[in-house]
Amino acid sequence: MKHLSPATTTKGPTEMFTGDVHFDVIARGDAPSRLRVNTVRFAPGARTAWHSHSLGQTLHVTDGIGVVATHDHVIIMRPGDTVHTPPGERHWHGALPENFTTHLAMWEDDDATWGDHVTDEEYATATTR
Repeated sequence: MKHLSPATTTKGPTEMFTGDVHFDVIARGDAPSRLRVNTVRFAPGARTAWHSHSLGQTLHVTDGIGVVATHDHVIIMRPGDTVHTPPGERHWHGALPENFTTHLAMWEDDDATWGDHVTDEEYATATTR
């Protein structure tokens, strides 16, 4: 057993995020574990680019109101909600236009494929309630 020191907060790189996004690495398993857990904080309007994970990803909202979307499905997420995207499913996630959101992002260290940024039109369509 060992106590893990808190990681330094990192600003989300502009290649993968739009807007003000910060994350903390909570867990990064040592081999053979592939566990990854990050706390991710999104300012209003902030979001990831389109991406997929070869082994899937699970998001658990801890604060605020957020969104996760595929090309044909949108889920508005609130504290306590958990959403799973299966292996290979292209998706994006972030905050609503007028709300901060924080979620735990959980996945296995895998081959994530990052794509284009979510357009303002795609974002508006997904977040209009």
